[in-house]
Amino acid sequence: MHETPRPHDLLWGMTPAQLPADAPEWTRQVLTAGQPVVVRRAVVMSGQVAVGVRGASRDQRYASIMDVSSVLRCVSPEHLIEALPPSELPALKALAAIKPILDDLGRSWGVTGSVAYQLATGLAVAHANSDLDLLLRSPTALPRREARALQQLLDGRQCRVDMQLETPSGAVALREWAGDASRVLLKCSSGARLVGNPWGNPLDQAELAA
Repeated sequence: MHETPRPHDLLWGMTPAQLPADAPEWTRQVLTAGQPVVVRRAVVMSGQVAVGVRGASRDQRYASIMDVSSVLRCVSPEHLIEALPPSELPALKALAAIKPILDDLGRSWGVTGSVAYQLATGLAVAHANSDLDLLLRSPTALPRREARALQQLLDGRQCRVDMQLETPSGAVALREWAGDASRVLLKCSSGARLVGNPWGNPLDQAELAA
């Protein structure tokens, strides 16, 4: 396990006893069944991790906090793409088709969202209209011309494909970074803000925008 779980990691070990008293009953059923929670972005106390409990329907999402000491297992988005099962679901077919392209980028990447949850648990939470959500670890800046080329490779697939660039400062949508806006939305633990450079360093803006 990472020293500190990262956003989109799936964690096992949270129990109903760790939920607040007013948590919905369905969250207790999910945890009683031994299903994982998803790491989310939020500021928490040392020794804790912000997580989300996922239910059977789209409206069943519950934000909570888990003690890091309770984590029994951690699965990263990267781990879930190591062996993909055959499937007729558009999102999984798109993932299989995209995998060789992303493997050649030289950057770590993985799958998130409903497809990730299904791959990790075996539960049929993805459906024929599900999007494919991906992340690309981007410790160094990705020039916008490269972002545009990558977005073009992801478009026109069996389903909509959305990718987040995970920078040291937070996450930005590839689709936004590949666009023409001078500022893009950066999601971080303290919230979201508009920035000109998602990597938060004094990199030359002309070079980055080229």
